[in-house]
Amino acid sequence: MKIDIPKALKTKQEVFKWLKENEDDIVYQKKSELKKADGFTSPTTQLQGLETTEVLKDGTSVVTKADSIPGQVKVRAIINTTMVRDSHKDVHITGLWKKSLKENKRLKHLQEHKMTFASIIADKDDLKAFTKTYSWKDLGYNVEGETEALVFDSTIKETRNNFMYHEYKNENVDNHSVGMYYVDMKMAMNSDAEGDEKYKAVYDKYINDIANKDEVERDGFFFAVLEAKAIEGSAVPIGSNQITPTITTSKTKKELSDIQKTEVSKALEKWLKG
Repeated sequence: MKIDIPKALKTKQEVFKWLKENEDDIVYQKKSELKKADGFTSPTTQLQGLETTEVLKDGTSVVTKADSIPGQVKVRAIINTTMVRDSHKDVHITGLWKKSLKENKRLKHLQEHKMTFASIIADKDDLKAFTKTYSWKDLGYNVEGETEALVFDSTIKETRNNFMYHEYKNENVDNHSVGMYYVDMKMAMNSDAEGDEKYKAVYDKYINDIANKDEVERDGFFFAVLEAKAIEGSAVPIGSNQITPTITTSKTKKELSDIQKTEVSKALEKWLKG
């Protein structure tokens, strides 16, 4: 849910007053709907079939066979990243997936959030979901700090979803999105007004760890999402959370070129500056 702040409100104080008056309704609506937090175009780094274990830049060990199975491609996709404010004015706080990943064993890797049999890319034994801490620079972005990524390791089979098998195989997928329900969240405001202490405390706790801090400081508020229930992760064309690439597959190996890194950094920096 995007927040439609009345255009008549000209100052931060007026916006803060409106947010407090409507806090209950805003939070209720955000929790009530299935939210889709999407990704941004980013180069795909891929790994070729390996005979032994290879340790990736992030320290993760990946084991693949030289004789890869025809009609299958293995991918590691970043489905969501924390500590960046999206276009919904929400910041996913590190740790928000802990409970959900323990409880939900029916996660789906989908095509464009379509919960249909034809749109399933991977699930069950072909899908492993977990969280992993990365520096933004590990993901190819010239931003200081760290993020906790929701990661899907998927075995994508040509017989399961022919179209998306070829899209991943041909390196055409560079955006992902999580379909989720918010469980716990708090409003954060950079307000020193009497009675706003609880909002200020949340703001101060997280502001310095938010990747697009400058943009948040201009507005002076965000919604901190402390817990969310993941339902599915999707391959999507483009969306609101701009840091969700596909980082590995088992078909080829290609490091980000300096030109690619520069293009990604410029695009991200432009977005972070609003």
